[in-house]
Amino acid sequence: MDNLQQVVSALQSGEVIAYPTEGVFGVGCDPDNPQAVEKLLALKQRPIEKGLILIAANYQQLQPYIDDAQLSDLQKQKIFSTWPGPVTWVMPVKKDISPLLTGKFTSIAVRVSDHPLVQKLCHQFGKPITSTSANLTGLPPCKTVTEVQNQLGEHLSAILEGETGGRENPTEIRDAFSDTVLRQG
Repeated sequence: MDNLQQVVSALQSGEVIAYPTEGVFGVGCDPDNPQAVEKLLALKQRPIEKGLILIAANYQQLQPYIDDAQLSDLQKQKIFSTWPGPVTWVMPVKKDISPLLTGKFTSIAVRVSDHPLVQKLCHQFGKPITSTSANLTGLPPCKTVTEVQNQLGEHLSAILEGETGGRENPTEIRDAFSDTVLRQG
């Protein structure tokens, strides 16, 4: 059963949802809704300073958040060569983006996912969603709908039913300016 519309409705209502990604389930919300982001941070017990990843169906969805004028053509080529795919890039952020998303940084972490359900979800929602692993602090990230329900179910409005992409590790995180690997994938 496809519960995509229920999940999109929850996002539109400012709720926190869970969804399968390349390796684990993620929890996310509307990045433009401060109350939703605060709800997500509270659920995860995640310090605001850490910032969040935005996950999207395509690069165009990320452009309102990224100051890509600061990137060279070569840097953009390198980024685009990895998307869609399991590589998150830390990129320059536009000035008006909330610190709820960027944390203590002057950059923002973004990814164009190749997971078909993330693609469908972001297309249907019409923009990116926040992405952080679906788990309570100190517990391993959830890899199945059942694990999400057991760990976080009471805190979520909806869980997008489906399988993860099967990756063992979280996605790699790279710096767009230096091409440095910040987290091994």
